[in-house]
Amino acid sequence: METKKKGFPAAFWVCACTEIFERLAYYLGRSLILIFVTASVATGGLGLSDTVAANMQSNLTAFSYLLPLFGAVIVDKYIGARYTTPVGMFIAAAGYFTGGIAKSSAGVYAMIFLVSLGLALFKNGAIIGRVITDKSQMDPAFSMRYTLVNVGAFIGTFLVGILYKDVFAKDGVLGFAPCFKMAALMMVLGGLWYIFVCWRFLGDLGKLPFKKTLTEEEKAAEAKKKEETGTKQPLTTIEKKRIGAIFVASLFSIVFWIFWYLGYMPVYFYWAENMDWVVAGYQVPSTWFDAANSLFCVILGPVTAELWKKLAARPQGDMSLFRKTGLGIAIIGVGYLFYAAIDIMRGGEKASVLWLIVFAFLLTMGEMFFSPLGHSFISKYSPSRYLAVMMSVWGFATFIAAKSYGPVYGLLFGGKIEFKVACIGVAVVSFAAALIMIALDKTLSALVD
Repeated sequence: METKKKGFPAAFWVCACTEIFERLAYYLGRSLILIFVTASVATGGLGLSDTVAANMQSNLTAFSYLLPLFGAVIVDKYIGARYTTPVGMFIAAAGYFTGGIAKSSAGVYAMIFLVSLGLALFKNGAIIGRVITDKSQMDPAFSMRYTLVNVGAFIGTFLVGILYKDVFAKDGVLGFAPCFKMAALMMVLGGLWYIFVCWRFLGDLGKLPFKKTLTEEEKAAEAKKKEETGTKQPLTTIEKKRIGAIFVASLFSIVFWIFWYLGYMPVYFYWAENMDWVVAGYQVPSTWFDAANSLFCVILGPVTAELWKKLAARPQGDMSLFRKTGLGIAIIGVGYLFYAAIDIMRGGEKASVLWLIVFAFLLTMGEMFFSPLGHSFISKYSPSRYLAVMMSVWGFATFIAAKSYGPVYGLLFGGKIEFKVACIGVAVVSFAAALIMIALDKTLSALVD
C-alpha cells in the first residue's frame, strides 16, 4: 500500500513566513551599514573610515548571535516564546528607526544594541522546533524554513543598492535614512503578523516556558525515573549525552562559519581589483554577491528538503547530522579550491565576475548541508527545558566565528601569503575537519540514540 505523504502543519508555514520580515529588515540594515558609515556627510553618510564601518557591521553580526543566549534563558524558564518573539521584533524595529535618525557613530551603536536585543527575544526557530512533532520531518522542515528566511534576505540585499542610490536619493543626498526606516517598518509588520496570524495557528504552543512543556518522550522518561528513585531528576543520562553532542557539533560550527564568512571577504577586496565587474556594459554591484547566495538558498531549500525526505525513507534510514554537516564543510573546501583555480587560470589578467556565481553556489550548497540542519538536530534532541539555550549555543558558535574571521582574513590574505596558496590551505583544513566529523559519526550518533 502506498503511504500518503505527510505535509507540514499550517502553523509551520505561517511561523516560517515571519522570518521573511525579520531577515529582509536585517539584511537591509546590515548591508547598509558599510555604505552609510563611510559615505561623506554631504551625501547623507557619517564620513568615517572603512575600518570603523567594518567593525560596526561585524558587531551587529556577532552580537545578534550572542545576546540570544541570554534571551534563551527567559523563554526556557520564565516567559513563553510566542510572547517574546513579537516584542523582540518591535524592539528591533526601534533599533532600525534609530539608525534612520543617526547623525553619529553613537546612533549606529544604539541601533546595533537595540537590534541585537530584539533578536535575543526572537525565538521563532524554537517555536518551529515544537510545531514539528515528527522527527523524520525535522530536516525537511528546517530546510524549507531556510528557504523562506532567504526570501527575505534576497529581497533585502538585492533592493538595498537600488533603494538608497535611486529610489530614496534626493538632491545629492543618498537615501540611507528611509532605508533604515523601511527596515523598521518591516519589523513592525512582522510583529503584527505574528500576533494576528501566527497566534491563531499555534493554539497553546509557546504560551509557557519550554521547561514546562516537555515532549511525550521526556514525560515518559521523567515519570520512569521518578518511579524508580522517588525524586525528580533534572537531567537524565541520555539528555546529558545529547547536550554533549550539541556542544561538539557547535564546535565544528565555528570552523564552518569562519570559513563561510571568510569566503565573502575576497569578493570585496581581492576580487574587486582582479575581476572585471562589467557585464554587458553594466557595472555589477558587489552587494549582489550576497543576493546570489540568498537566491541559491531559496532555490536549494526545497531541493535539499526533498533529498532529506528520500534519505529518511531508505531501508537503512537517514544519513546522520554529522555526516551531512561534514559534507557541508567539505563543500566549502571545494569552493576555496575553485577560488585558487580562478586565480591560477586568469594568468595575471582580470577574470570575469560571472565566475563568482559558481563560488556563490558552492558556498550556498555547503550552507544548506549545515546551517538549517543544526537547528533541526537541536529541535530533535535538546531537552525541552534547555531548548532555547541549546539553539543559542549553536548561534554562539556563529558569534565566535563573526568575531574571528577578520583576524583570520588578515593572517591568510593580508599579503604575506599568495592568494591561491591561502585558499588551498583553507581547503585542506576544511577537508580535515570534514573527515574528522565523519570519522566521529558513530561515536557522536551513539550519544543521541
